[in-house]
Amino acid sequence: MSACTPTRPTDPPPAHRSHPPHSPPPDRRFRIAGADLSASITVFLIALPLSLGIALATGAPLQSGLVAAAVGGLVTGRLGGSPLQVSGPAAGLTVVTADLIQRYGWRTTCAITVLAGLVQLGLGCLRVARTALAVSPAIVHGMLAGIGVTIAVAQLHIVLGGSPQSSVPDNVRALPAQLADLHPGAVTVSVLTLTLLLLWPRLPGRTGRLLRIVPAPLVAVAGATATAALAGLTLPQVELPSWRSHALAGLPEGPVLGLLAAVLTVTLVCSVQSLLGAVAVDRLAASRPAPAVPVRCSDLDRELLGQGSANIVSGALGGLPVAGVAVRSTANVNAGAVSRNSTMLHGVLVVVAALLMVPILERIPLASLAALVMAVGIQMVSLHHIRTVTRHREVLVYATTLLGVIFLGVLQGVALGIAVAVGTALHRLTRTRISHDEQEGVHHVRVRGQLTFLAVPRLSRALHLVPQGAHAVVELDGSFMDHAAYESLQDWQKTHTAQGGTVEFTGRRAGLTGTPEGGSGDPASGPAGSGDATGAAGPARAGGPAEVAAPVGLAAATHCRCRPWTPWRNHQCEPMLAALEPTPPAGRPDAVAHADAAGRADAGVAARRGSGGAAGAGPAGGGAGGVGAGAGPGTADGAGCGGGTDGMAHGHPAGGVAVRGGDAGGGTAGRHAAGAGTAAGGPVGAGHGGGGPGAHGRTGHGAAGHGAAGHAPVGLGTGRRGGHRLARGIRVFQRNTAPLVRAELARLAREGQRPSQLFLTCADSRLVTSMITASGPGDLFVVRNVGNLVPLPGAESGDDSVAAAIEYAVEVLQVRSITVCGHSGCGAMQALLRSEPGEEAAGETQTPLRRWLRHGVPSLERMADDSRPWARLAGRHPTDAVEQLCLTNVVQQLEHLRAHESVARALEAGVLELHGMYFHVGEAQAYLLTEAKEGQVFDQVREEDDVPA
Repeated sequence: MSACTPTRPTDPPPAHRSHPPHSPPPDRRFRIAGADLSASITVFLIALPLSLGIALATGAPLQSGLVAAAVGGLVTGRLGGSPLQVSGPAAGLTVVTADLIQRYGWRTTCAITVLAGLVQLGLGCLRVARTALAVSPAIVHGMLAGIGVTIAVAQLHIVLGGSPQSSVPDNVRALPAQLADLHPGAVTVSVLTLTLLLLWPRLPGRTGRLLRIVPAPLVAVAGATATAALAGLTLPQVELPSWRSHALAGLPEGPVLGLLAAVLTVTLVCSVQSLLGAVAVDRLAASRPAPAVPVRCSDLDRELLGQGSANIVSGALGGLPVAGVAVRSTANVNAGAVSRNSTMLHGVLVVVAALLMVPILERIPLASLAALVMAVGIQMVSLHHIRTVTRHREVLVYATTLLGVIFLGVLQGVALGIAVAVGTALHRLTRTRISHDEQEGVHHVRVRGQLTFLAVPRLSRALHLVPQGAHAVVELDGSFMDHAAYESLQDWQKTHTAQGGTVEFTGRRAGLTGTPEGGSGDPASGPAGSGDATGAAGPARAGGPAEVAAPVGLAAATHCRCRPWTPWRNHQCEPMLAALEPTPPAGRPDAVAHADAAGRADAGVAARRGSGGAAGAGPAGGGAGGVGAGAGPGTADGAGCGGGTDGMAHGHPAGGVAVRGGDAGGGTAGRHAAGAGTAAGGPVGAGHGGGGPGAHGRTGHGAAGHGAAGHAPVGLGTGRRGGHRLARGIRVFQRNTAPLVRAELARLAREGQRPSQLFLTCADSRLVTSMITASGPGDLFVVRNVGNLVPLPGAESGDDSVAAAIEYAVEVLQVRSITVCGHSGCGAMQALLRSEPGEEAAGETQTPLRRWLRHGVPSLERMADDSRPWARLAGRHPTDAVEQLCLTNVVQQLEHLRAHESVARALEAGVLELHGMYFHVGEAQAYLLTEAKEGQVFDQVREEDDVPA
């Protein structure tokens, strides 16, 4: 599924703008955003030299590259399903097109392009675009790498002043003779092109940042052209014949089977490259700061229709095949494009250049274009992709596809890669290692790999080596178990336990019991389906042995198949659970849900934003906030499918409230009624009117209700759903997760804790430290407080608990690093910004919260000090003053840490490191503090980054 900003569910309803009957209609002129205009110019400057270079590499008329670029921009840009992807002649099609031109000629190649476009139209109408995503990434990357090697080796001959051969082996064999007969002028121009291409993006300083606005390919080709002209070098140059003599498509000529194979090859490469490119563009667009205009997800079936239409038009007009181009699409996104207008404008600019800039284009040396295309071919062999396939043990598939494309051709190489991928998958499925050994009287049976019926005989032999009455540990390390293996394990377990023995299942497939709860006697029940040792399992399979057992007492009624980690994730089982609750009789005070979204203190921040189920934690203790009318689960701005999430009441002194957020499917603004509940520590749940943001952003008013006194176990609210959810969560942990972590926790209990880091962060409930750091028991020594503050030693109203934790972590636990982690939307920082400088002198009541926040005043003063550089995020400015203060606060608290004696000694001895971190909650993105010349910069931590241990 592509990652992008959803727009359809969250767009507000269109406003009804009426005008007087005799007034002119509203202005509906076509408007172009400034970001689209600048992005289109950037893409055009990249596309112009690349289109000519790719046409040169294929041996096609050079005008055909410009035709394909213009058609890709205009046709695909208008009809395609990926608004920000830029299409045109792609390097991935160079080898295929060059082979077709040599076999069938240019006019037949154009006809093949038209036929491939028709096939793409048919596939788009059948809505099978997503099946292209089922192709193994190792095959796709291997195909592109093989094409890149073929391009680079061929263009190397032109760079050296010669002519390429028809295949990679021929080009390699002819290379020694070509090296012996170098053309100095061609080599000079090529080296200059490659040098500019490599160094231009690395220009330092502010001047370099301004110069890098001009794309490197344009600078490289323009610089080489100018140098060749000034030096008077005699080199082959671009030849653009008159458009009147431009060759168009003709009727296909050649063997039918050969033509069908050619059409299939062009269709395959164009479609796969375009669809995978659309998904990549969605991810790239989602990772950048949210634009003012939301960008829609890619519609892959529509994208296939757009690509097919473009290939029909391009082939008919004598252009190269069209596909999505990664280089141009990346430049389009990075330049800030917000709609398909940037792609279409780039196509218009290509048309203008093809008509008006012919004299300038004809001065470009062919050696410069060849060097540019050779660099693109080298970049197609990605080291990151090689590392990825190595990590996933798919090097064989990658290498086979790469070598097949180089020596046999694109279609043959891809077919060979698919065959090897299928064979590898079958080998992994059938290869199972089963061993048995005895250690201190305990018999261990270890199973590595997938358990299928083929492994049942070996499994049975290993299990029967365990003597009667012995304790056996069966370690199942695999992600799949079929019915035959499951029955074999279950039968042996029943027999062994009946004979006085004991059985313990461990590993990723743990959880097999004789009488499982929830009605599933499956060894894969619980969190062990295909997840990790913490119980966060992989995707569920409907039916069969891999289904996950529901919480006790709810399985039969709700058929819930949610993993243990999903109760905090607004999943779709909540409406079913709500339907199971008994409905109070009419007239009872608790017959209406209470929405306490207006909260105490800063509790209403999330509710004012309309976030689903945001808890409203006030200084006095509890009460969770609901969502607005019509707000659904999991949305960032409160717009959803109806039915909010539940809140939990935790021990409010004045009585807890049982919260049920939102109207179930309601769309009326502010429809919130008040009810009542009880909570532990609160004998009476007095309801009060709590509003929440409705469907149109307005706040509703609830009617007050009254509750009755209730009793609950200490620590559990009796706010009906709240207490039940907490108790249910504990039961799920005891049943599913505790067996998996019990051995590790037992080891930690014996050996004591040995964390490597002290992690000091905010008490905000949205920061789950173990989740954002991928850590487990015993890894982090965590200190949390409001605002992630570190009081200076000896400060007035200081908090010795923070200083004591720091001293204990450094002196006793001897942690190697301390991390101060701030986050976006911090309520403490908002309170600091709202505070008045003279509050204390004016005799304002100093509540515990206000006294504590005084430790954040130095951060406020640091941000106001113009002599100090501001902390900032790499790649963008802070969105507002709150985010700026959150960043500055991390830097300031690190300075406070250095003032502590234990920290100062450890830093001086070189046994301790300090780190700053910022977590953007809405983007789920972490940033690490680095030192730069212009000040403190928080760099984005990316998924593919290699972070040292």
